[in-house]
Amino acid sequence: MKHYLAQVTITLRTSILDVQGKTVEHALHALHMPSMSNVRIGKHIQINVHAPDAETAKEQVETACMKLLANPIMEDYSVTITELAGAMA
Repeated sequence: MKHYLAQVTITLRTSILDVQGKTVEHALHALHMPSMSNVRIGKHIQINVHAPDAETAKEQVETACMKLLANPIMEDYSVTITELAGAMA
């Protein structure tokens, strides 16, 4: 089995109001940074995965996202898989 690092980014769907992001956006404007807008707050999750190949690792992580890590009704997610070198695993 190979060792992979999965990086998952989870954000609210664009159709859902991101109250936390709006609060940060207002704070940035209050700090005289008006050029920053459309702030969206999300989650970043890293997972070590043991799998025979990168495709299987990604499938496993996507299953975890659908079943536990993300709320598929309100959130979108993206998964990036990187193979770890033998010493780092």
